[in-house]
Parts: sequence; C-alpha cells; structure tokens
Amino acid sequence: MDAWVWWLVAAVALGIPLVLTAMPEFGMLAVGAVAGAVTAGLGGGPVAQVVVFAIVSTALILVVRPIAQRSRRQGPALSSGVDALRGRQAVVLERVDGQGGRIKLAGEVWSARSLDTGEAYEPGRQVDVVEIDGATAVVMG
Repeated sequence: MDAWVWWLVAAVALGIPLVLTAMPEFGMLAVGAVAGAVTAGLGGGPVAQVVVFAIVSTALILVVRPIAQRSRRQGPALSSGVDALRGRQAVVLERVDGQGGRIKLAGEVWSARSLDTGEAYEPGRQVDVVEIDGATAVVMG
C-alpha cells in the first residue's frame, strides 16, 4: 500500500478519539496526518512526510489550542430569559415585604418578595431584582 494511504488511515484513527473525547488536539494531529498524506502523494520521502506532519501538527497546537481554550473559558456575553432580569430595577406597584407584593419589571407585572424578610417597600419605590425564584422576583431596596 502507498504511504499516503497509511497517512489517511492515521488521520481517520486520530479523528475517532476527537469525536469520542471532544479533544481538539486529536483533530490537529489528524490534520497533520493529512498534510503527511499530501506530502507522500506529491512524492516526498518518509523523512519529509514525518517532518511535515510534525510541523503542521505542532503549529496547529501552538496556534489554535490557546484560541480554543480562551473561547471555552469565556461565558456567554448575552444573558437571556430570567438571567437577564437579575440586577435590573423595578417599580413597586403593591407593597412588597417578606410575604409578597407586586412590581413592574421589564414592562410586566411580577409577584415579588423582599430579600430581607424584615424589609418592606411601598408603592412607587424603585427596587433591584436580586434573583428570580420561580415566578417571583426577589428584590431589595
């Protein structure tokens, strides 16, 4: 069998753990193996094939891996749903205390309760939404 076929077999063999483990390093090694196959197909000797494989794989790992890790660490920049309501301000419509009340939050009327059960907020006062507990906004002044 030709050398380029062996390189393609190696690329597929490296692609399998990529799919199973989601480790991008295996994909970078698989691309290096494809580069070795291309080198073999163009008539490069075994030393040239291994050198091309090593250079391409190393370059990809050194360049792409830090970028992938950085993007994996960053959380989503845009909050949605109830996550987007945390930290927003609301206006008290009906007295809010530790037992309940009503606020206007993001244009909608919400049931609410105060974070500190001893605190009460009168209608017209602005409060901050600390969290959303089910369908109830937990607020503080």
